[in-house]
Amino acid sequence: MAQKKRSRKDDIIRAAAKLFSRKGYERTSVRDIAREVGMRSGSIFYHFDSKEEILVEVMAFGIGKFFEAAEEALSHAKSPVEKLTYLFRAHLEALLVDEHRDSMNVLLYEWRSLSDEGREEIVKLRDRYEEIWQEVLDEAKEAGLIEGDTKVLRLMILGSLNWSVQWFSPKGPLSADELAEAFVGFIMRNKS
Repeated sequence: MAQKKRSRKDDIIRAAAKLFSRKGYERTSVRDIAREVGMRSGSIFYHFDSKEEILVEVMAFGIGKFFEAAEEALSHAKSPVEKLTYLFRAHLEALLVDEHRDSMNVLLYEWRSLSDEGREEIVKLRDRYEEIWQEVLDEAKEAGLIEGDTKVLRLMILGSLNWSVQWFSPKGPLSADELAEAFVGFIMRNKS
């Protein structure tokens, strides 16, 4: 399958993700983004109505990468154990290893910069992604693999996974895959 050519809008989103991740949304100007992609700052407004719209697009892009990774992972999984393991791996790969780490960092840390409308849009996308996790956790509970309130467990898992950006090192003792397996081991009642 031929790879789709990136558009100018895609270039702006990637540049903004990089700058928002490194400098923060508030300290990044439209001029900074334009400079990063080699265009005049006013030209950005041909593609976006506002700087916040760029932020929403960066965050939506990050959630989209989580969706893609989850759907791809679950398409290969058959048992509840495989689904959990693959879902953990997919999330950590997208978060820690994937080339789109900058958009993931923005997704995790720039919520305060969203307007009410922007937040509502991102929350809808986030909720759809969390539904995937909820279904897999509910299936694992029905299979007797995990115990307790799966909604609280989902929040704990995603919070733990997302916080790993603070301490995970690719040079550390565990790879992202090994870390995923360790996480699964912590929540499983039994592995049979």
